[in-house]
Amino acid sequence: MTKKAKKAESFGVQQYLSNARVSRRIAKFKKGQVIFSQNDPCDDVLYIQSGNAKLTIVNPQGKEAVLAIVGPGDFLGEGCIIGNRVRMTTATAIAPLNAMSIEKQEMMRVLHDEQEFAGKFINYMLERNIKTEADLVDQLFNSSEKRLARALLILARYGKEGEPETIVTKISQETLAELVGTTRSRVNFFMNKFRKLGFIHYNGGGMQVHSSLLNVVLHD
Repeated sequence: MTKKAKKAESFGVQQYLSNARVSRRIAKFKKGQVIFSQNDPCDDVLYIQSGNAKLTIVNPQGKEAVLAIVGPGDFLGEGCIIGNRVRMTTATAIAPLNAMSIEKQEMMRVLHDEQEFAGKFINYMLERNIKTEADLVDQLFNSSEKRLARALLILARYGKEGEPETIVTKISQETLAELVGTTRSRVNFFMNKFRKLGFIHYNGGGMQVHSSLLNVVLHD
């Protein structure tokens, strides 16, 4: 491996954003607290350090939909750097959440001046775009059981470095049902099935998602 590759591999977004050269503040939110609301002014970007949040959107008829659940390592509100003047979604903490808040102009400066950080951010946005496309395919072609299994694996950070982590926050079945587009009773049925098959298990207030749950996603 070349020195350049080693340097890129060791570059951490969290570590970089903690550097004194980046003007930022730490924002803390309690479970259930709104981080920002749809149509709020879009003037900063948040980088989640810990906790989880759900992103929701309300259409002109007043119907709300859960678009995603995000966690450590994800950005929120990055639309401001491409010219969005208002938030397109509402972000709500579903567990105690800590995030770094970086003002729009500072974020744009860092992306312009710091090549390594810009590369990491572009990779993140590309990965998120690919995930959005995969979510659409998931909704169109997969059963609710597969959609739930995939959502749980994403929440457990499957495919990231290390083993899938324990989901410390207790995500309601109603939220999961909204996320995958099914009913709470169906989510309850599948969660019990996954538990009996050993794909998930509960540990106090958390839930461990095992990589064996991938079998549900891959099964025809």
